[in-house]
Amino acid sequence: MNLTVPQLLRDRAAADPDGVALIVHGSAPLTYLQWHQRATVIANGLVARGVSRGDRVGLVFGNADWADYAAAFCGVLAAGAVAVPLSDRLAPADLRFMLEHCGASGAVHAAGLDAPGVGWSATPDELRAETSYEIADPAPGDLAQILYTSGTTGRPKGVSATHANLAYGCGAKRRPFAHSRHLVHAFPIGTNAGQAMLINALDAHPAVVTLPRFTPGRFATLIESYRAGTVFLVPAMAIELLNAGIGDRHDLSSVLLLGSAAAPLPSAVAEALTAAFPNATITNYYTSTEAAPAQTVMMFDPERPGSVGRAIAGGRVRIATADGHPLPPGETGEVWMRSPAAPRSYYGDPDSSTFRDGWVRMGDLGRIDAEGYLYLVDREGDVVKSGAYKVSTIHVEEAVYQHPAVVEAAAFGVPHPVLGTVVAVAMATKVPLAPEELRVFLKDRLAPHELPAHVTTLDALPRNNGGKVDKRALRASMERVP
Repeated sequence: MNLTVPQLLRDRAAADPDGVALIVHGSAPLTYLQWHQRATVIANGLVARGVSRGDRVGLVFGNADWADYAAAFCGVLAAGAVAVPLSDRLAPADLRFMLEHCGASGAVHAAGLDAPGVGWSATPDELRAETSYEIADPAPGDLAQILYTSGTTGRPKGVSATHANLAYGCGAKRRPFAHSRHLVHAFPIGTNAGQAMLINALDAHPAVVTLPRFTPGRFATLIESYRAGTVFLVPAMAIELLNAGIGDRHDLSSVLLLGSAAAPLPSAVAEALTAAFPNATITNYYTSTEAAPAQTVMMFDPERPGSVGRAIAGGRVRIATADGHPLPPGETGEVWMRSPAAPRSYYGDPDSSTFRDGWVRMGDLGRIDAEGYLYLVDREGDVVKSGAYKVSTIHVEEAVYQHPAVVEAAAFGVPHPVLGTVVAVAMATKVPLAPEELRVFLKDRLAPHELPAHVTTLDALPRNNGGKVDKRALRASMERVP
């Protein structure tokens, strides 16, 4: 079934006009009819400003503005234009780069924010037209969204997605997450995970609930007060929740599915979540902005520590060489995924080697066992080449997380005059943990060449807007240490 995002909203508003689609805690709920009406007003306002089919329009919003953002996103698409979701937390230089890179004609932004400075700009309330225009529906194959990557390995890249890609799998009679009346998340605007929650608000059974700013206490209170059946977060949030002891202070028994996305979930963290959420299935989702909606899903299984699961819903995953030649089970190589939907691409770079014959090069190294379970070895750029050995930072991190004092940890490579590179670990701890004490703990868990030569303790690890650890910042700070 080939649908468009405006069609999804129009159909849902007709079928369930008073149903609650989205709740930003502390604000009035947004119903499907209200969402459709607001999007229609914004679409007319955009056309009145001269926005035409295929024009790119930046959307600059913060997490307190999810309802306005949702209306603006669907309004841009209803006008036949292309939405470019952007977080209000971006540095001005990065925001300007992204708007200029995609050739945005202008931007819609939250009230109270400075105008982005590229083309025209307006808040959603300023996009009102005296005339109601006849606007032709976009086609499923039309470009709908350009979403910029986090840029953890270089300059952010704009990933293009069509309506057919965004709406893939939507519109079924049995709506996703039917076990829940409320789905709670804290993903930020401008991320692939955040966009997945926006589509869930359009298509899934439960009302999608979020909050302006994540703190462990507020998030746990939100889950408890709404008796949420489904919760989505990133590993960094899970670690904060556990460290705050929310399982002892909040009733989280309503949660039947807890999904973690954006980064691998360490086994020690997943196991601790099973105690804090006693009735929940702990699930790790693995995908990328480039590969979505292809993904693997892993329900936590202590017998398969470190696995990110198997491909689902018509998607495929394989291990291959750099040129895409498949490798047999058990061999380590590059991870490639294939989406069952219309594939994505880099905006302005259709010939990128990341996309090949429908397959997407994930930038990760991994292996697949005989039963089809995928195990990540490392990010391709994060593997530490120390002397004659290659060290997986994911493997090192899994071992460090087993120490009961460790709250969060990241392993990365730093220069060495003889070996070329050696392993370094940055960590945050509950109580003081000396580097030598950590090395003694790791001695039986890691090979000699995997043991960290440098250990530093921080109050918290640096993270980007998507919640991923910024290893470039860690390397730079470690390299400055005399």
